[in-house]
Parts: sequence; C-alpha cells; structure tokens
Amino acid sequence: MTTRNQNAGIAAALLGLAGGLFAWWRYNNATPEEKERLKNKVNELGTKLKDTYTEVEDTVSDNVATLKNKLAKEQAKVEEEIEQIAS
Repeated sequence: MTTRNQNAGIAAALLGLAGGLFAWWRYNNATPEEKERLKNKVNELGTKLKDTYTEVEDTVSDNVATLKNKLAKEQAKVEEEIEQIAS
C-alpha cells in the first residue's frame, strides 16, 4: 500500500518525465534558428553559473583566511596569558 508521500513522489516523477519528453519533442521539432537560440541561452546560463560559482568560492576562501588569521591572533593571546600565569 502506498502512502500519500509516495504518491506525491510518483506524481512528481511522472510530471518530470512528461516535461522532459515534451522538451525533447519541442527541441526536435524546432527550427535551426530556434535550436541555435536555445543553445546560446544554455551556454550563457552556464557561463553565469560558472562566474557565480567562482565569486562564491573566492568569497569563501577570503572568509576562511580571515577567520584563520583571527584564530591565530587569539591563540597567540591565550598562549601569552598562559605564559604570564605560569611565570
């Protein structure tokens, strides 16, 4: 017996399959100009995605470097306090 969640998953899978088949049919019946426009659009979106990924990667790297520097400073302070207490 299937549950409501399973039925929803099956329905989503069928809708996805139907959408994919429609897109495939639509592409196969498109004119060469329409196909070229679609390819250009996909390439443009891919380029934007790659640029966004690179920006995010750079931001994360910068933030990690900043946190490492802060951690090193705090660690040095703690070590200095430990030495003062020990002496």
